[in-house]
Amino acid sequence: MSLIKKILSIFIILSISITFSSCGFGEKPEPRLSMFIGVDVSGSFIGGKHFDDSMDFLANYIYSHLKGYGGLDVPSVLFVGSIGGEKRDEPKTLYPISDFENKSVKEIRAQLSKSFPKNKINPFTDYNAFFDQIARTVRDRNLILKPIAIVMISDGIPDVPTGDKKKADFKDIIVKPLELLARNITIRLLYTDAVVGKNWQTRVTRKRVKIWTQDAQVMESWNDPKILLANIKYEDQERFFDWMKDNVDFGVRSRRVK
Repeated sequence: MSLIKKILSIFIILSISITFSSCGFGEKPEPRLSMFIGVDVSGSFIGGKHFDDSMDFLANYIYSHLKGYGGLDVPSVLFVGSIGGEKRDEPKTLYPISDFENKSVKEIRAQLSKSFPKNKINPFTDYNAFFDQIARTVRDRNLILKPIAIVMISDGIPDVPTGDKKKADFKDIIVKPLELLARNITIRLLYTDAVVGKNWQTRVTRKRVKIWTQDAQVMESWNDPKILLANIKYEDQERFFDWMKDNVDFGVRSRRVK
């Protein structure tokens, strides 16, 4: 009987191994994340003190995600575009993942400088038009139901008709077009400040969309010598990748705001 049990055990183990092998067990899953990155090129941000640093960070952020270093999510699709335009509700070019793949950090930074030159300033920071364009792209490319990450490099202050940003009403920011695209959709606003960040998190009406904000003072620590270490291969920069997970790609809980 013991011999029969051993044979049965071997048979079961072989069957399980074959089953897992046929299912691709042990292989990395195919990327599902749809990533959209928006760059604020309004005068208030592009002429501010954080723009150059934000573009340097963005080059590293895109490169690290495309490589999947440190366990960062690899996007299946990536689009990078500006937030706003010459007039309200103006759609802007979304640069595809092919513009950034197989490039070094330095080459991605050069591509960002080409796509968002400092001498070309848009008069409007139009978050609603950016969200509308994302929604259309997701539907047109059949990306519905896949996780969506929206990263915005911006001070987060919406433009108002009077031009007085102190009177900005964050209730005018509409994320409704994004609500039904996926169950997991997160907006990450980087290089803002504590007051504006709080307004985004507590005043922007939403049901499902998650919002995370990070202050410019925190963001500027990304290239601290204690975080981005010298004389270490990029793929081994675990401190930097952990910093990104903790401060940028932080897991956000959904919060309904009326």
